[in-house]
Amino acid sequence: MAAYIIRRLIWTPVLLLIVSFITFALIQFAPGDPVLLKLDQHANPEAVERIRTNMGLNDPIVVQYARYISKAVRGDFGQSIRWQGRTVNELIFKRVPVSAQLSLAALLISVGLGIPIGLFAAVRQGSVWDTIAVSITLVGQSFPVFLTVPVVLWLFALKLGILPTHGWGGFFDTRIILPALVLGIPGVAIITRLTRASTLDVISQDYIRTARSKGLSERIILYRHILRNSIIPVVTTLGFALAGLASGSFIVEFWFGIPGVGLLALESLFNLDYPIIMALTILGTSLFVIANLVVDLAYPFLDPRIRLGGGYIAG
Repeated sequence: MAAYIIRRLIWTPVLLLIVSFITFALIQFAPGDPVLLKLDQHANPEAVERIRTNMGLNDPIVVQYARYISKAVRGDFGQSIRWQGRTVNELIFKRVPVSAQLSLAALLISVGLGIPIGLFAAVRQGSVWDTIAVSITLVGQSFPVFLTVPVVLWLFALKLGILPTHGWGGFFDTRIILPALVLGIPGVAIITRLTRASTLDVISQDYIRTARSKGLSERIILYRHILRNSIIPVVTTLGFALAGLASGSFIVEFWFGIPGVGLLALESLFNLDYPIIMALTILGTSLFVIANLVVDLAYPFLDPRIRLGGGYIAG
């Protein structure tokens, strides 16, 4: 396992360099001039050219990228163009905990409802309860976020008046409930379908029939044999969810006025704040790599037949 982890960690900087260089190169061809964003659009052309030279923007792209990445590896992502006088680190890392808490709350809703519903539907395959469970989850998944937000606001805030609609107060504040529901409901449908399909596959295996023939109770079979083996595809999906914990959702954060990374990314795109876009790209890629490594390390604990780097051992 140690050798496998080392190989993955060695490839991580290479992946980050590739992704960051592609993003950096695309930014060079994007509309908008960083100097004109700092100055007035009618600034003196000579002054603009002088500032471009001082900032190194007239250098070859490889030289600019090398200069940027040498600072980035030391944790210096530069200064914001839109919010002059403020560093990218200051703007991003104070918002990461906000988006992470919101995404974690949504993930708990998705997992806490999706896995039990999926198991329930699989155990009662073909029954009316199976049909109802699958139908409800499909309806929840079919609604896009920009339609779900007005519905939950109308129901819980306007009609019932039981939940606040705007602002942020932390993980244990009631203002997190509505945005977490909006983000978590589509995940419930995805995890339900994965759990149901995986459980149906596990139930048909020989070792489940052997366990029943030995006289084990259905509860022990369900939790010790079926759930543990059927959860692997769900864990894979959770890897992508974990990677997005700090990225947030710009639609939800915009609608509910949550000062997270998603809202910052949206504002940066509209304001052509390229230093923030670069930093968010590197941050998102790093989280994706780390989350997938964590998921891979979890596989052998869920199924001892799986060996990292060695494939799957037939039982």
